[in-house]
Amino acid sequence: MTVRSPMMKIEPFFISKIWGGSFLPKVKGKRMDDPIGELLEVSRLKGMNSTYQDTPLEEVFSEEEIPYLIKFIETTENLSIQVHPDDEYAKKVENSSGKTECWLILDAGPESGVYLGLKPGTTKERFADVVENKGEVHNLLNFYPVKAGDFLFVPPGSIHAIGEGIVLLEVQQSSGITYRVWDWNRVGLNGKPRNLHVEKAFDVINFSEHQNTPNFFQFTNDLFNKDIDSKLVEHADFSFSIYRGNTNEEIEVPINANGRTTSLIGIKGITSVSRDNKKLKLGQYSTVLCPQNFNSTIKMKFLSDSAVVAVID
Repeated sequence: MTVRSPMMKIEPFFISKIWGGSFLPKVKGKRMDDPIGELLEVSRLKGMNSTYQDTPLEEVFSEEEIPYLIKFIETTENLSIQVHPDDEYAKKVENSSGKTECWLILDAGPESGVYLGLKPGTTKERFADVVENKGEVHNLLNFYPVKAGDFLFVPPGSIHAIGEGIVLLEVQQSSGITYRVWDWNRVGLNGKPRNLHVEKAFDVINFSEHQNTPNFFQFTNDLFNKDIDSKLVEHADFSFSIYRGNTNEEIEVPINANGRTTSLIGIKGITSVSRDNKKLKLGQYSTVLCPQNFNSTIKMKFLSDSAVVAVID
């Protein structure tokens, strides 16, 4: 049986994607032939577990302890235009939880952005006509230019696609349910078009104009340069906060507040983290889990200027 400790370093699950790249393996010190699009940093998904001391996370923690999933994403091409169901639809149709997600942009090219939500006046009938006639579906979506430090919340039913040239941190419910609507007329790594799920997608897409606005998506700019710490999301299955500091600044952060395992993600710089009698350095793109039944606070000491740590609870 795997013994838990106050802080547990986690190894990710690597996923090859046609739109992936080589950056994410490099930051983990690995070399891979296939393009890597996702690192599942904290995952209990069947067959896609991250690991602790070579043990799959689903054997170490229950679903109640980790009902969320955390991943890094790198894009060298646009992702498919897609949508995720809410809990009610996913439970009924997929026997799964739904998928609420959010994105913290870590790096982006000068012209990079995300497609999110439908442009004003886009009706269900107009959208269906473009999809059925294999038209340029992305032209019906809002495009938001992004840069490092930007944040977007993506509720279920929000049609979206992450654009090319982006590295981001995604926090979501622990669900793999995705309905692809359009995939830029390309083929997958096997040389065949990837499956689409148009009928189910139309069941769940939000066409209401007020659910397709920047305010609805909580679009926030330049969080890495703001002075205050921020709670970005408070969802039934996860909360998501970021903490910033300069060299030698120290703070205490409450954890396990919802009876769940807390995840610490190094975003920028290096931070010393201590809990009970254990101390470690949290570097960029590294992940540590803090299970329950230990001290309910952690101490952070920032070891570099403008260091940033994400805390998912």
